[in-house]
Amino acid sequence: MKIRNGNIHDLNSVKELGQNTWKQFENDLTCENWDKLSSIISDENLYKELLLNSKGFVCENETGEIIGMSFIVASGNPTEIYSEEQCYIRFVTVSDKYSGLKLGQKLTEECIDFAKNNGEKKIALHTSEFMDKARHIYEKLGFKIIKEIKPRYGKKYWLYEMNL
Repeated sequence: MKIRNGNIHDLNSVKELGQNTWKQFENDLTCENWDKLSSIISDENLYKELLLNSKGFVCENETGEIIGMSFIVASGNPTEIYSEEQCYIRFVTVSDKYSGLKLGQKLTEECIDFAKNNGEKKIALHTSEFMDKARHIYEKLGFKIIKEIKPRYGKKYWLYEMNL
């Protein structure tokens, strides 16, 4: 496995990965909420925006297939969740076929290292009650819950942060 910088040429592969891996959460949500989330993760513009306006990392297997991804957005890009001072991680995703190899952790660490090397002071992310594996990784790496945020898709979500 190798991790490299993602680019716009990866668009179709990261979209396919996102759709395939997030399908695991379908049974955790109501049909209505799954339809909402599925609509978002099927939108090519989401991936295009991430590839063009953030630092993306992709993990490839030995045949060059993209099996994991993560993105980090620089501070100065506030949203309804993130403040001006926070850089933030988005869409850490790993193919189910490669579960257990710590690729999610490695992709998260790539984002943390990138943030540190670029002088960021705070790194954040948000995650949900149905994303147990992800929460475990983030907490193991030193992220702390700073607040519960507005529920999404009928589930609890938290904002995590780490000082760099």
